[in-house]
Formats: sequence, C-alpha cells, structure tokens
Amino acid sequence: MEGWKERVRDDRGDVPGWVLITLMTAGLVATIWALAGPALSDMFITALESVTGG
Repeated sequence: MEGWKERVRDDRGDVPGWVLITLMTAGLVATIWALAGPALSDMFITALESVTGG
C-alpha cells in the first residue's frame, strides 16, 4: 500500500513548472496576436469583400 501512496504523490507533477509554461504560452500568444492581428483582420475583410462583391 505504501508504494501506491508514493506513486500518487509522484504523479502530481511540478506545479510551478506547469504554471510557468502556461504563462509563457499565454504571453507568446498575446505577442503573436498583437503583431499579426491587424494583418489577419485586413485579410479577413478583403476576403469578405471579394466574396460579397463589396
């Protein structure tokens, strides 16, 4: 039974590491969005105008 408890304790993982990965991913997404957002918006508007004929 002790082996089971020890295994469960080991499976919790490295919480600070996961928090850091999550924050870094969110920061990366926000940076890419800030840089590419206007270009993607222009592409979307152009595509809609070409479809609707406006």
